[in-house]
Parts: sequence; C-alpha cells; structure tokens
Amino acid sequence: MVNSSSPQSPPPQALLRYLRHQLGLGESALALGIKQAQQEQAPLPVVLWRYGLISLEQLEQVLSWQDTNL
Repeated sequence: MVNSSSPQSPPPQALLRYLRHQLGLGESALALGIKQAQQEQAPLPVVLWRYGLISLEQLEQVLSWQDTNL
C-alpha cells in the first residue's frame, strides 16, 4: 500500500477512455480500481495491475500512453 499526505486526484477522463476502449476494462473493474486508488493514494494503473485487472504488459502500455498523452 502507498500512503501519501496529499490526496490522489481523480483519474483524467482521457485515461478512463483509454482503459475502456483500448484495454477493454469494464465499469466494475474501473470502479474498483478508482476506489482502491483513492483509498491507497496510489496511481490507478498501478492499482489495476496489483489487483490483477491488467497485465504487466498492459501496465507498461498504459504508462507509455500516459507519457505521451497526459
């Protein structure tokens, strides 16, 4: 678990669209990931990977996408 003194901001809508459309994540998986990311103050892609909702390869794709699109 990651603990931070500053609150985690909500994930950008562009990231959520990417996760839905490019990786095929469903609403329930995203809702779980967002909830856990807020509770743990951790980045959403890392939480999704840690909970087994995306693979390590998909995590790398998401992080690369974030570097160029956000």
